[in-house]
Amino acid sequence: MQPAPTHRASFSIGSEADARRVVDVLTEVFFEGDAAVAAFERPDGQWDVTLHFAEAPDQPWLRELIVVSAGNEIAATLAFDTVEAKDWVRASLEDLVPVPAGRFVVHGSHDRDRVAPNKLAIEIEAALAFGTGHHGTTRGCLLLLDHVLKSSRPRNLLDLGTGTGVLAIAAAKALHRAVLASDIDPPSVRVASENAWLNEVGNHVRVIRATGFAAPDFGRAGPFDLVLANILANPLRQLAGPMARHLALGGHVILSGLLTHQAPAVIAAYRARGLVPLRHLRIEGWSSLLLRKVG
Repeated sequence: MQPAPTHRASFSIGSEADARRVVDVLTEVFFEGDAAVAAFERPDGQWDVTLHFAEAPDQPWLRELIVVSAGNEIAATLAFDTVEAKDWVRASLEDLVPVPAGRFVVHGSHDRDRVAPNKLAIEIEAALAFGTGHHGTTRGCLLLLDHVLKSSRPRNLLDLGTGTGVLAIAAAKALHRAVLASDIDPPSVRVASENAWLNEVGNHVRVIRATGFAAPDFGRAGPFDLVLANILANPLRQLAGPMARHLALGGHVILSGLLTHQAPAVIAAYRARGLVPLRHLRIEGWSSLLLRKVG
């Protein structure tokens, strides 16, 4: 039986930060299963945001929603069409080429055979593009993780706000040690756990649902020698105190998810709690920070 066509709505937007914001709004508006929302970067630096519907959407209402969340100029680029059910998945996967980051390579299943044997392959399927390794925040974290692992082998590891689980998987593959991963979002907890098993490190990565450090698991598993936190600037500043309390003396923390102009405020918050910056990577307008606890 031929699958029914998918109804598609798409528009263009100027930056990853804007794409993240609008995708967050759209994801909250539509119940799970009502629409699939995806965002991908184009070669010219613009971003394409696409929504796929099983049933034809209310076009005037959706256009007004884009006006409210992104403005009239962006809404003017909104276009509607229909595609065969599998075509959009295939097209999105073709755009996601393997992404190297130091010893790590993030890829989809369609590129499994394109990863060099001397690299640590992390297979993450395309859903929302964020968290697949194709953007500056995740690449920055992976590059800093690779840098840390060249000179140390942390024993207690935490991936705070794990998303797809890519950072926890990377650490587990490199170290063959247990990694605690957490996220506030129940679907992310499920996806991260599934990805860990897909990457054959499910026995090393334990994923829990938690807000910040508000779970007894953190006290039992810590203090941590290495924490990875690819979140956002404001939550990272608010977590500076709890982060310092759960980090071992001499331990490292890798922070990302902050725009470059937000980095000084985040660094100041952590420096005030005894963490000194060691490295600052700037990729595609995003900052990734490596800090060490010295007091």
